Amino acid sequence: MTTILTTDHPAWHKAADGTCSRAVRAGAGLWVVTLEREGLHMTCTHGDEDQKPALAITDPAALPAATPAALNDGLSALGTTHRLTNPWLWDAITTAILRQVVRAEQARKLYRKWCAHYGTVVEGPHGRLAIAPTPEQVLELTDDQFADIGAKFHRSALQAAAQDYQEHGSRWLGMNVDALAAALVGIPRIGPWTAAAAACDYTGDFSIYPHDDLAVRTWAAKIAPSYPWPDKKDKGFGPLWTGWAGTDRTALHTLTLSTLTWGSHARADQEDPCGT
Repeated sequence: MTTILTTDHPAWHKAADGTCSRAVRAGAGLWVVTLEREGLHMTCTHGDEDQKPALAITDPAALPAATPAALNDGLSALGTTHRLTNPWLWDAITTAILRQVVRAEQARKLYRKWCAHYGTVVEGPHGRLAIAPTPEQVLELTDDQFADIGAKFHRSALQAAAQDYQEHGSRWLGMNVDALAAALVGIPRIGPWTAAAAACDYTGDFSIYPHDDLAVRTWAAKIAPSYPWPDKKDKGFGPLWTGWAGTDRTALHTLTLSTLTWGSHARADQEDPCGT
C-alpha cells in the first residue's frame, strides 16, 4: 500500500530515486526517518532510543460534512495520510520563526542553511542531513553568523526564543496545542501565527493552524478552482473554513492538514520536495 506522507516541514529531502528522508531529534536520540517504496522506516543513528518519533494519521472520513464537493473529492482522493509529528519542540519553534516574513520556498532554503551551518549533521541514506542547532548553540552565535546565512532579521526572535526555551521548555512539553500556542506568544517577536504553527507542528494537532494562511488558501483554490473563494484581501476565508467544521476539532484538523498534504504533492515537480 502506498504511504501518503505530509512533507510540509522543510527538513524533508527527496533523492533522485524518490526516497524522502529527514533527520530529527527525539528524546536523547538522533533519528533518520525515510520513506521508501516499501514504506516508512525510522533508525536511531546516535544516542538512546528512549523516544521514537510518532506519526499522526489523518483519515478523509473525518472531513467536515459541509466541505464543498470539489474540495472534499480532491482531499478524499489522497486516502489516509501520514505526518511525522515533530518530536522536538525547539525545532518546531525555530522552524516557525524562520518562516516569518519570507515565502515558503525561501523559508525552506533558509531552514536548511540554518541546520547545515550551525546544527548537527547525520548521515542519511543518500547523503548528509542536518538537525537544527540547540538553544545553547543559538545563544552563542554572533550577529555576523546570523547575517552570513540570511537570518539577520530572525536573530532577535531566535535568541529570545532560545532564552525562554531554556527557562520554560520543560513546562511547555506537556501542554496541549491551545495552551502551548498561548504560552509561546509570550516570547518576544512571537505572534499568534508563529505560535500556532509551532504548536501544531509539535503536537500534530492542526485544529488551531492559521487557517487563512497563504498555503491553505492557495492549495484550496487549486483543488477546487470553481468554488467562489473570498478574495485575498477579504478576511472571510478563515471564518468560512472553520465554519464548515463547526465545533468538531477533528474535522477542522483533517480539513487543514489534508489540504497541506495535497500541497506537498502539488510541489512534486519543484526542486527537492517530497510527496511520495
